Amino acid sequence: MNLKPTRNVGTIDRGLRIAVGIILLALVFIGPQTLWGLLGIIPLATGLMRWCPVYSLFGMNSCGTTASS
Repeated sequence: MNLKPTRNVGTIDRGLRIAVGIILLALVFIGPQTLWGLLGIIPLATGLMRWCPVYSLFGMNSCGTTASS
């Protein structure tokens, strides 16, 4: 039984997600100091895990391959 999700976030997509996540999280501490910046946890987590549940739901893949790992 494979409990590890199949990777569906490619390299460029991953880098953008991590960057956007860090920028949004920075809004909590600098800038407007709003809690909306906590939404940055979502792109940061999906970028670090290389798996996006929304991509899985719609059968999307930005990796370029269908291989897992």
